[in-house]
Amino acid sequence: MRLPRLLACFLAVSALVLGTVVPATAASASMSASAPTTSRAMSDPVSTGIAKTTLVGFNAGNIISDAVFTNKSTMTEAQIQAFFNSKVARCQGGRDENNEPIVCIKDFTMNTVTRPADAYCSGYSGQANESAARIIYRVAQACNINPQVLIVMLQKEQGLVTHTWPSAWRYRIALGQGCPDTAPCDPNYIGFFHQIYGAARQMQIYMEGKWFQWYAPGKTWNILYNPNANCGSSPVYIANKATSALYYYTPYQPNAAALNAGYGTGDGCSAYGNRNFYNYFTDWFGSTQAAVNNPFGNIEAIQAVPGQFRVAGWVVDRDTTEPLAVHVYVGSASTAHLADLERPDVAAAYPGTGSRHGFDVTVPAVGPGATNICVYAMNAGPGANVLLGCQEVAAMSGSPSGYIDSVTAVNGGVQVKGWAIDPDSAGPTSVHVYVDSASVAFSADKPRPDLVPHFPQYGANHGFEAKVDAAPGPRRVCVYAINVGPGAPVSLGCQDVTVSSGIVDLNRAPIGSLESVTVDGAKATVSGWAIDPDTSSSIDVHLYVGSNGKAIRADKDRPDIGASHPGYGNRHGFSEQVDLPVGTSNVCAYGINTGAGGHTLLGCKSVTVAPPIVDNGRVPFGVFDSATASAGAVNVSGWAIDPDTTQPIPVHIYVDSASKAYVADKARPDVAAAYPGTGTNRGFAERIEVAPGQHNVCVYAINTGPGGHAFLGCRSVTVFAPIVDRGRPPFGNFEAVVVSPGGATVAGWAIDPDTTDPIQVHIYVDSSSAAYLADKQRPDVGASYGLGNAHGFSEFIPMAAGVHQVCVYAINNGAGGHTFLSCRSITVP
Repeated sequence: MRLPRLLACFLAVSALVLGTVVPATAASASMSASAPTTSRAMSDPVSTGIAKTTLVGFNAGNIISDAVFTNKSTMTEAQIQAFFNSKVARCQGGRDENNEPIVCIKDFTMNTVTRPADAYCSGYSGQANESAARIIYRVAQACNINPQVLIVMLQKEQGLVTHTWPSAWRYRIALGQGCPDTAPCDPNYIGFFHQIYGAARQMQIYMEGKWFQWYAPGKTWNILYNPNANCGSSPVYIANKATSALYYYTPYQPNAAALNAGYGTGDGCSAYGNRNFYNYFTDWFGSTQAAVNNPFGNIEAIQAVPGQFRVAGWVVDRDTTEPLAVHVYVGSASTAHLADLERPDVAAAYPGTGSRHGFDVTVPAVGPGATNICVYAMNAGPGANVLLGCQEVAAMSGSPSGYIDSVTAVNGGVQVKGWAIDPDSAGPTSVHVYVDSASVAFSADKPRPDLVPHFPQYGANHGFEAKVDAAPGPRRVCVYAINVGPGAPVSLGCQDVTVSSGIVDLNRAPIGSLESVTVDGAKATVSGWAIDPDTSSSIDVHLYVGSNGKAIRADKDRPDIGASHPGYGNRHGFSEQVDLPVGTSNVCAYGINTGAGGHTLLGCKSVTVAPPIVDNGRVPFGVFDSATASAGAVNVSGWAIDPDTTQPIPVHIYVDSASKAYVADKARPDVAAAYPGTGTNRGFAERIEVAPGQHNVCVYAINTGPGGHAFLGCRSVTVFAPIVDRGRPPFGNFEAVVVSPGGATVAGWAIDPDTTDPIQVHIYVDSSSAAYLADKQRPDVGASYGLGNAHGFSEFIPMAAGVHQVCVYAINNGAGGHTFLSCRSITVP
């Protein structure tokens, strides 16, 4: 219901189109034209002693305060969009009675046009494809009108906020701006943008009081109850400009019947526009009067993780310095949390409110699919609770999934291989294997890097491979993935196999490989694997150094061998230490047949042991590479050699006046290459816990025989207090992979926000992986995140020629999950 406002339309259209102030003569002419239908509403101020009318909390003379009406900062664009999303869960769609698409306001977009700045609004720069929320927010900022006022007007005029099947014509006349009750709508105002901008600008014209004065604030006016003048009027003292603007827009006050009806219908003399404005505003946004401090804040992250959602941000209420409660809704299920994490940045931005206002919580998922996550700040003191926002996020939840790769009959049973993942957990999923009616439980915890690109947040350890004992004969094998959290167990399938009575000895010779011989001083570690194809049992291996032999058992766990030779199991590896004489020796390994048939030479490797070094009393030497600070500790690294021995030597590390002895026995192949014959393990890398503050770190290489010790140097470091581990996941960037003949260099950075220490990254090349420490200097990363500079990685990884998939994970060093950074496909020449 709106004022038959020819004057309002003429003034607004002229100012909008021409960009100039309309002369008073035009205003007078328009007023005269509309006077016959509004004479009682626009009469001179009455001299009655009645100051105002107040019924059931509604004050006809102070419907809304000027401060609230013009508070353009009540909602951000995102909060407006979240509010619209919360009011329409599902839009019906389709086409309206004019065969135009039905679009609900939460999904509405349009191209806007440019409007020049004038005395009432700061102008508007048109853009393509703007949402209704963005248009309302930008217009509110330009015209200094509370966006909540515009939202309420949309609802009271056309019901657009809650409408689930609005016709297109409702948007064209969304606020009734330029649409008198007694004439067609002005074409200059047709369209959603023109309605919003025109109405907001019109409110400023009304409040200016230059062209519209018959509801001027500070005076008492007779205001009609209904367009039917016979329904009467009553005197109302207009307390402010905002209330006068509402009466210019809708020149009727609600009678007692309308007020008593709430949102319902009163009697034949009732009018509802200003009553509904008050009802919707107070129900949706709280009081129409100023001087309350509602809470406010920001949602910084809503992230799906296995079985949960991580929600983080901050909230402040100016009525208290204490932490506030936040309520997080996952669909219709809610949980309460306390926003009590330290946020010095928030304290700096809002002085006097304290610093314990952060929250970073996890809430359980309620099932699979898109889930609406809403966060509310709970009010303290006067005011109301505030919706900080909502976001629809795909839940990582539901029933398990998986696949049976193979079911194979083996000696004494069946071998089952496959994978299973429960979306509610990044940990291993339990798998139940049934052979006929007998079942065995296994954990799907074996590496399956091929799954990583498809399930990046779950890691690689979700494979299963197990032997289940079974009697000879036909057997039905069924596999189930067992559910945790929402969902149910899932059958991965069944297969029929026939178990034979055992492996038959066909006099076949053993197979295997001598994979490596690693020399350390006068000893060597000999490693490889061996299988007799006529049995699944482990077999003997004979190791020879020259003519000296040693019998060992190839019974160490080798899942890779079990996978490549199904039916034989995993226990076919060997790794044994042997003594070496001085000089060059041949180290050979033989696989020993368990039955008929010959033995097999698995391989030979030539090794050399240098003669013992004579102690000539020479002084040790080495390098103090680095001393870096981490949370509550200093990390000291370098290397040290005594030229009179091939054994690792002690190093003494002093932190201020306190010292401790360590052994320089860590692998340093670069040092071994630079000083041949001195051994491979000559490095030291120690983490020493110290109090926060500045410390002097000195390192000495200690002589193992005659001769003096060597001072390797001192460094000054400043150690910071330990960071509290909040279980936050690492983050980083897989920046580059540079291909060259024989491999590629993989580079980037990774940080765990719960520590300043370097963390590991796992780099996968196809199905093979290796761990590296992201400890290279990256001052750009340190400057951005304030957690130190030692967080870079740049590793050359040998690769065969061809196409490879390279994936990188940042590994959490405490509570919380790991983070998949990225995968890239490369071709090595």
